[in-house]
Amino acid sequence: MWRCAADWLSATGWRFATTAAHGAARQQQHHVGPQKKLGLKDVQHIVAITSAKGGVGKSTTAVNVAVAMATRLGLRVGLLDADIHGPSIPTLMNLKGKPALDKAGSQALMLPKENYRVKTMSFGFFLEGDEPVVWRGPMVNNAFDKMLFGTAWGPLDVLVVDMPPGTGDAQINLGQRIPMSGAALVSTPQDVALVDVRRGAQMFLKLRVPLLGMIENMSHHTCSKCGHVERIFGAGGVERAARDYGVEVLGQVPLHVEIQTKSDAGTPVVASDPRGDLASSYIHIAERLHAGLQQLAARQPGSPKITVEP
Repeated sequence: MWRCAADWLSATGWRFATTAAHGAARQQQHHVGPQKKLGLKDVQHIVAITSAKGGVGKSTTAVNVAVAMATRLGLRVGLLDADIHGPSIPTLMNLKGKPALDKAGSQALMLPKENYRVKTMSFGFFLEGDEPVVWRGPMVNNAFDKMLFGTAWGPLDVLVVDMPPGTGDAQINLGQRIPMSGAALVSTPQDVALVDVRRGAQMFLKLRVPLLGMIENMSHHTCSKCGHVERIFGAGGVERAARDYGVEVLGQVPLHVEIQTKSDAGTPVVASDPRGDLASSYIHIAERLHAGLQQLAARQPGSPKITVEP
């Protein structure tokens, strides 16, 4: 019986750093080691769904976009929950329990769980009940590495990464060490959210990660009784930010109780009501994202997205 998440992950061969210096040494060692990219060798594109701001519905967006890519566009899709401290993907995807291990290769790899045709990995799978993750940066980085590099993703067209809020270790870790195809930024229209989202955009540009576009979440609310449309969080902010960064608005998602109830139940609207208007919003975003990835690939013919070091 594993006493905690750290016990289980350590038993798979990924040891945790106990000091910042030790963690940095291990990260440098892993950076040049072949095991770092083992699980990603057949992944074509890695896309970050990010915001740098909490509470804007980023995880719900990531889940519905991933499900739309898999069920409506017919792509092979993976979903990585990169939020170690506050993982929500298991609830949103209706998945639980620790992943099994594939020990066939030189290093044991975790087998992702799957629902709605999306292969999923989250640190939430390793937590029991209300167990908190009271960890510092080096341990968080190692746990993130284990999920990203130590998962047997198999052949994927797109790996969607649900990023945690902020501009810290997880974003830098991913942006500097993995050839990411791009990042899509999620924001509500209000200025207080866009201040942080703009900082997130600047961070990815500094990391030389292309911006694929912006997603306006909670764009408006339509009264179920009278049909009046209310712009609760304002209007035009996301469009202005997109113009400033020279990217498009990939889509707008309304503020609707059905999204909340379906998310809490682990039945995302794209899966539970695939022909509905709410699902159409996410499907449109998935189509625009996929088109952007194809355009990027066309500009870089013959260059593999993921390489495996010898």
